[in-house]
Amino acid sequence: MIFLWPTLLWLLLAVPIVVALYVLALRRRKKAALRYASLDVVREAMGAGQNVRRHVPPALFLAALVLLIVAVARPAAVVSLPSDDKTIILAIDVSGSMRAEDVQPNRLAAAQAAARQFVNDQPSGTKVGIVAFAGTAALVQTPTRGRDELLAAIDRLDLQRATAIGSAILVSLKGIFPDAEFDLRSSNPRLGGSRGGAGGYSLDRAQEPPKQQSAPVPPGSYGSAAVILLTDGVTTTGPDPIEAARMAADRGIRVFTVGVGTTQGEILHGDGWSMRVRLDEQTLKTISDLTRGEYFRAETATDLKKIYGSLNSKLVLEKKETEITALFSAAAALLALASALLSLAWFNRVL
Repeated sequence: MIFLWPTLLWLLLAVPIVVALYVLALRRRKKAALRYASLDVVREAMGAGQNVRRHVPPALFLAALVLLIVAVARPAAVVSLPSDDKTIILAIDVSGSMRAEDVQPNRLAAAQAAARQFVNDQPSGTKVGIVAFAGTAALVQTPTRGRDELLAAIDRLDLQRATAIGSAILVSLKGIFPDAEFDLRSSNPRLGGSRGGAGGYSLDRAQEPPKQQSAPVPPGSYGSAAVILLTDGVTTTGPDPIEAARMAADRGIRVFTVGVGTTQGEILHGDGWSMRVRLDEQTLKTISDLTRGEYFRAETATDLKKIYGSLNSKLVLEKKETEITALFSAAAALLALASALLSLAWFNRVL
């Protein structure tokens, strides 16, 4: 905790003076009590229980005075506060392996259901964008507060071939920083490109890293945006996902990764071919570690919804340095009120 006006803390030196005046007042009261004709009356009035109670209201008032002085010095602390001014990019894997049914009804359908719930749970001021990625990545819905547009974009997701996790991260960054220079190629219409009505664009197999327009910042320090990346596979094409994660880290963007599927995976069959789909957990953990995000693994549709629910609380709350003068002032007022009420109830006077 810090103080915006720390010099006013010198007023705390008045507290010992107040205590000394209180002790002096007690001594004078004792001397006055000796003037009573009956010592029995004095002993009854100055019993042990009475002695303890008589000090409670002044002690509460003194504590209120200390809190009030601290409040005048304008304390500030880093606290978690709700933040509506957020941009969240949902990057969802639509590669062919997402049709696996080890997560019921299938991986893609479960991911869509969890994404819909996540969108509906967002505060009205939060912008959400949708990135779909397979062999390429496309921003199928630019960040918006319109829930209908987001839900429609989620419903339009369709399966494609290959997996480009690196492209998904770079397109997500482009959605957050539209003025940054990325190697953008022609959009894939099946993923909802710029002519598909979703305002999207794609990043296809970038051969060179994007040019950085500003100096790197500490990883995870950009509190106004985040990326949630969901996948069930291994990168088979596109830029290196670790290098893409480093680009996100340099911009302070946290990437929360979600791995979908069971540990043993599933064998998919097609026309004369079969393939075992496996989850590259190590890469997803590395991405989240580099960007100060977090990795989650979902083996069921219920797990997936719980993960999105927990991410919602992590992203809505933002830690920031905030002045907490009001808290100290309120505490001081409550203590002063309690002091006055107890004094009235026990002694029929205010202090």
